[in-house]
Amino acid sequence: MNEMTTSQPPAEVQAGYGFWATMAEAFREPGAMVGLTIVAFITIITLASGFLEPYPLREASCPVFAPPSLHHWFGCDDGGIDVFSLVLHGGRISLLVGTCSAVIAIGLGGAIGIVSGYFGGWTDVILMRITDYFLVVPQIPLMIVIAAVWGASISHVILTIGILMWTSTARLVRSQVMSLKERSYVRRVESLGAGHTRIIFHHILPQLGPLLVANTVLAITVAIFNETALSFLGLSDPDAITWGSIMTHAFNRAAISSGAWWAIVPAGMAVALITTGGYLIGRAIEDALNPRLRISYLSPREWKLLPTAQPRKGANG
Repeated sequence: MNEMTTSQPPAEVQAGYGFWATMAEAFREPGAMVGLTIVAFITIITLASGFLEPYPLREASCPVFAPPSLHHWFGCDDGGIDVFSLVLHGGRISLLVGTCSAVIAIGLGGAIGIVSGYFGGWTDVILMRITDYFLVVPQIPLMIVIAAVWGASISHVILTIGILMWTSTARLVRSQVMSLKERSYVRRVESLGAGHTRIIFHHILPQLGPLLVANTVLAITVAIFNETALSFLGLSDPDAITWGSIMTHAFNRAAISSGAWWAIVPAGMAVALITTGGYLIGRAIEDALNPRLRISYLSPREWKLLPTAQPRKGANG
């Protein structure tokens, strides 16, 4: 007699895929490809800004608040500086701040989440209480206080953003590790005498790869937004050209009241585009990681069509 399981997804589907298979699954989504295209395009042109900037950043090349034209695509600011050149150059610092801050946040949050979820007990209690304290503190006001105390510089901004963004990653990683450490393959290697370090680095951390990638992409976009907010409040390095400082400078020089929207909008659009692209990539990876999101649209009848949903032979089969 044959038995057919139709109410639950097959075990092979529930188990998910490896790192590269998960990434491939994520980037089959149109939204992920759109996000990757946006992020890659902005990253490439900003990294190559030294070759692409049409005008120098320290010399006036057009009249004050000159509107967009054939020679100045994004117009000029109050000093006659080409806004297109400013946006290209500012993207390098903004991406640097976002990437370094995200690395600090993901590294700190991932380490705390792994240790807390794997060892449990008092280690888990202490680490999670520290995480809870950071969670209840409003980030932007605390960033303002720390940046004001430490001083306005790019390195301080990176550290400030990085050490305040790790909490969500820590809690998410902790929950995943608590699930992973109960898997049968982890129990097997543990019974064979494998140490904690080997289990964590060889059997748990690889499974967290796609999750950490998704959080890193999202953290970069959040860090860029936070840097823009700090720059707009005058708490970033005043000598550094970033997307936030471009908007702050234009706002302080009455660009809006003068009708020179082009002095603010391009930098704001760059922040919006990089944030949207990062969100699309991170969302696609999260969907690929979650089997319920990936296959919840299938009806019980469609389970039979899956390659893994084959009938299992019973004792009489």
